[in-house]
Amino acid sequence: MAERPRLVVASGNQGKLREYRDLLTGTGFDLVGFDTEVDEVGETYAENARLKAVAAAERSELPSMGDDSGLEVDVLGGFPGVRSARLASSPQARIAAVLARLEGRPRPWSARFVCVIALHTPDGETEMFEGECRGELVPEPRGAGGFGYDPIFLVPETGKTFGEMTAEEKARYSHRAVAVRRMLGSDGFSRLRESWSARRSR
Repeated sequence: MAERPRLVVASGNQGKLREYRDLLTGTGFDLVGFDTEVDEVGETYAENARLKAVAAAERSELPSMGDDSGLEVDVLGGFPGVRSARLASSPQARIAAVLARLEGRPRPWSARFVCVIALHTPDGETEMFEGECRGELVPEPRGAGGFGYDPIFLVPETGKTFGEMTAEEKARYSHRAVAVRRMLGSDGFSRLRESWSARRSR
């Protein structure tokens, strides 16, 4: 059987890896999770995504993608933003911290999820892809699906939080899905496919 091309996802987050495997089904790539344990010291999502992708590529010697994502609440001035994953020690504590800041503020609590993916290819190039999903927060977690802030992020046109959606439903709306679709249509991803095809034909 011919070897399948591999693409490293620079993450140890199992929820995120499951989501990427769903979103990249049909591309022909085997996804390899690799936690670089890189400190996310960047001031932007793009900087953190690049740090992770480049570190994973250098250590694995494979094409790699890293991402950074965050929740931005309008009435809180975009908080927690790039600090979303580091706001507290657990998903439940992070949700509680955001909701505590919203106490007494009138609803709807409009917000957006943002995801930036960095794709680092063997030619040394890094391309960036951004996706967003706008919605609003609900005062109590709903649903057991997804991960992170998903149970309090409502997509109004569906009447569901990300935590209540199936993987197929979430893939229609999520910030990560938008970024992946942009990556799949990019020159960088096309070059990645072509380079693998060339290797197999030698």
